[in-house]
Amino acid sequence: MNLVVKVGSSSVTDENFQISDAILDSICDQILEVRAAGHRVALVTSGAIALGLGRLGIRGERPVDMVLLQAASALGQVELIATYSAKLGNRGIRAGQILLSASDFMERRQYLSAKSTITRLLDLGIVPIINENDAVADDEIRLGDNDRIAALVAGLVGADILVLLTDQDGLFTADPRRFDDASLIEQVEEVTRELATLAGGKGTSRGSGGMTTKVMAARIAAWSGVETLIAAAASPISITAAPKRVAGVGTWIARSQRRLPARKLWIAFALPSGGYVKIDAGAKNAICRRGSSLLAVGINEVGGSFSAEDAIEVRGPDGAVVAKGLSRLSSQELEAERSKKPQGSQGAFSSLVMHRDDMILLSD
Repeated sequence: MNLVVKVGSSSVTDENFQISDAILDSICDQILEVRAAGHRVALVTSGAIALGLGRLGIRGERPVDMVLLQAASALGQVELIATYSAKLGNRGIRAGQILLSASDFMERRQYLSAKSTITRLLDLGIVPIINENDAVADDEIRLGDNDRIAALVAGLVGADILVLLTDQDGLFTADPRRFDDASLIEQVEEVTRELATLAGGKGTSRGSGGMTTKVMAARIAAWSGVETLIAAAASPISITAAPKRVAGVGTWIARSQRRLPARKLWIAFALPSGGYVKIDAGAKNAICRRGSSLLAVGINEVGGSFSAEDAIEVRGPDGAVVAKGLSRLSSQELEAERSKKPQGSQGAFSSLVMHRDDMILLSD
């Protein structure tokens, strides 16, 4: 069985931006145990920025200066990988470092290269230690959170289970830090908009994510055919319970019956949206109900500036995103097509904007 385990900054570090040795020792002990049982583990970890800030003597709220955060990442990443390497090495496990950037998921060739490298490390019995390359990524090109990266990696390597470790015991009916009557949700069959809303907002000041990012990561994983367990990083059994699918340990989110091929997952979740088109009710019915491609005649509005082959959102008449895909036309070409659209045209000779093979439905 292949496991992808993700641990966040709030678990890797304490409130003073120092290594949480007890938690990391527990994680490494559990990795040793599941590997001894014949399973393979890839570890996606945050914490480089937090550690770097600690080494720079910064305390309290996380700064917003992007260049400072990049420098902190470069400083902290050295300590982060050295810590994991030493702790795993003490248990007879070799570790390899993988730093990913947005282009590794945006460019198909780099995407396949990343897959090959991580898979080969697993084949060699090495635990890949994966993080975003925050030292060179800025707001324009960064993936944004390691929960999403972990879900993409899970799909990349064909994982069976994605384990998202957090500072809570799982997903609750309300924020347990604010409501005493909040109860743990042990099983989720489908990630809905209501569930994402229930998850709340950002977590601690040391991290960039929160429970919402974990729920959305679980959605990506579900469509990859991967189960997700959201559980406490401080628990001594969160990882070892995963292959056994132990009930009552965290929140289990089921894999979806609607499994997407890797290319469509890449389009839907790895590529940034360059713009959007807003379609009429007829076009929405055609792509959502009949599985049709999107034609220019059904488009009422074009937003953003994008080129042909860029990923764009497809929004319904109410503005809600219903699909995402690769546009065959640039925004300028599409505007030109719309200007030629005759009143009452049924689109018999309308230009193809998005082929159904390049489109992923995100909503009904």
